[in-house]
Amino acid sequence: MRWIVRLIGLVVVLLIAAVAAIFLVPAERIANLATRQFEAATGRALTFSGSVSPTIWPTIGARIEGVTLANMPGSTAGPMFSAESVDLGVDLSALIGGNIAIRQFEVNQPLITLEVDANGQGNWVFEGLSSDDTASSDSAASSGGMPAISLDRALITNATLRVIDHGAGTDMTIEGVDIDLTMPDAAGPADLRVTMRRGGQEGSVQAHIGSVSGLVAGDVVSISAILSAEGARASFEGRAGLEPLAAEGRISFEGSRLAPALALAGISGAEPLPAGARPLTLGGQVTLAPAGSVHLRDGIIGVGANRIRTALDLRLDGDRPNLTGEIAADTLDISAFTTGGESAPSSGGAGWPTDRIDASALGLIDARLGLTLGPVITGFANLDSVRGSLVIDRSRAVLELAEVRAFEGSLAGELVANNRSGLSVASTMRLRGVRLLPLLRQAAGFERLTGLASMDVRFLGSGASVDAIMRSLEGEGRLDFTNGEIIGFDLAGMLRNLDASYVGEGNRTLFESLTGSYTMQGGVLNNQDLALDASLVTVAGRGTVNLGAQTVEYRVTPEAMRNAETGASLSVPLLITGPWAAPRFRLDLEGLAEQRLGEERERLQAAARAEADRLEAEARARLEQRVQEELGITREEGQSTEDALRGGVEDAVRNRLQRLLTGGDPAPEAAPAN
Repeated sequence: MRWIVRLIGLVVVLLIAAVAAIFLVPAERIANLATRQFEAATGRALTFSGSVSPTIWPTIGARIEGVTLANMPGSTAGPMFSAESVDLGVDLSALIGGNIAIRQFEVNQPLITLEVDANGQGNWVFEGLSSDDTASSDSAASSGGMPAISLDRALITNATLRVIDHGAGTDMTIEGVDIDLTMPDAAGPADLRVTMRRGGQEGSVQAHIGSVSGLVAGDVVSISAILSAEGARASFEGRAGLEPLAAEGRISFEGSRLAPALALAGISGAEPLPAGARPLTLGGQVTLAPAGSVHLRDGIIGVGANRIRTALDLRLDGDRPNLTGEIAADTLDISAFTTGGESAPSSGGAGWPTDRIDASALGLIDARLGLTLGPVITGFANLDSVRGSLVIDRSRAVLELAEVRAFEGSLAGELVANNRSGLSVASTMRLRGVRLLPLLRQAAGFERLTGLASMDVRFLGSGASVDAIMRSLEGEGRLDFTNGEIIGFDLAGMLRNLDASYVGEGNRTLFESLTGSYTMQGGVLNNQDLALDASLVTVAGRGTVNLGAQTVEYRVTPEAMRNAETGASLSVPLLITGPWAAPRFRLDLEGLAEQRLGEERERLQAAARAEADRLEAEARARLEQRVQEELGITREEGQSTEDALRGGVEDAVRNRLQRLLTGGDPAPEAAPAN
């Protein structure tokens, strides 16, 4: 708006003077006078390379050909303004009365260049003019020192608009721009309409300005504006000023598509707004501070059927926009973003989505937001309430969950999405008293386990799709399930009868506790210490769950009561294999046979050891008897054979020594009995 007002105002004032004298003074002289006066006032060269000719119909005026306005010093982008021709018509009677009433101001096929240098200086700021100068001119006009100017219509058709920002490194060109401006009263309101076409798309801006002269003078004036493109419409109703740039008022936005508006801004690509997030709406009280920050109060953001209450502050003076504030919602459905829009969560067996996840939005803005949410529908698990915060810093988002109520229990922890060098997700989560069946049904389509769960989970995954992330998961955790049941098979009945037909609808295994720990590597969960305790069966389990492939390969070794009265039990290994949506359960009969062989082997080994001990005892007894008989040794009651032999030998040696010492001959030994 500022460049339109200044450009038209500067050109028109000088051209009106030319029209007033055009019939008295040669056109070339008028043109030269106008250009000199313009350059003296602005520091910019204004040239007329073509002819300057008067017109008398339909209005008194002039046609100027080959109009060129120089750009700011140092620019290499060419002139700020150039046009093949400018047609100007005035009301003669008003001119005679000392006022300027412009009936016609038409510019055909101009080239307009708006340029901002590396220091943030725009080429629409003229060296010889300031807001103070403009205010003085307006004041003089109101006091009669300068004629009042009214504008029936200023029309610029088929313009080419080039916008260059050296600081941001952008250069954008929009062709087919039409500008229509009316200002019936010099001190009154003005109406502006701008249409533009780019990339096959068309957009428009309509604005009503309370006072153009006040706006140019630096006053804050009433403004209403509507911006529209195919599929999107934004409006503002309030007050604004140009120097410094500031505004406050009511803002609204509604969009079912964003791609056409983005194409007008030079951003091409697919539609970024998921179907489930349409329409996207925004309403609230907005303030644009002179420092360049934007503040939204009483904001209502609509995303699909969601209505989000906001109080936000946006700063634009850093490397990226920085958003802070509070967000609250009675209900929030984000499944359109977590599932890629249309697809439902995988129910197992069909595989995880392989569509590429576009996480580029994480790098558009930094943010620190407090969250107070009612029920949240995530697409994989529904939460009853959430209290936490969201922090986005250089493409890394951290969702801190201070208190989450879900599935009749509670959750706490954090979720991290990092897109700084490829997408990765991570989480540390604690679950307490959570109902397993609805959790597993929503998260993974698994409906074979009930009970109350307490879990500790830590994982990290990376990849460009959900499938890639699930196949890369690493981490660890622990689970503690109580008062539940395994749906789909009666483990105790299966073991008692050695019949796999106990798998099926209506069959179940009740348990008091189910505990274990696990690790994850390459998307495969590994558990070696599963322990299940039930009234009729206990189970030890180990195996793997392939989270990426959605398959299970698990072996449980239960021990079931065969006879409750006698306490006899049976232990039969059970194999669980296949896709987790429809796993196969079968008794490991080979394992059972091996177990029975092992038991029989142990029984036979025990019997053999007992028989060997018996035979050894009998042989030892016979040997002792014979030794006693041959040596003539009698074993007393309670005396071992070794002690008896030792005593007999000692007595014999003692008698022999005594005889040798006394000189007596030893008595002849009795002949052995036959």
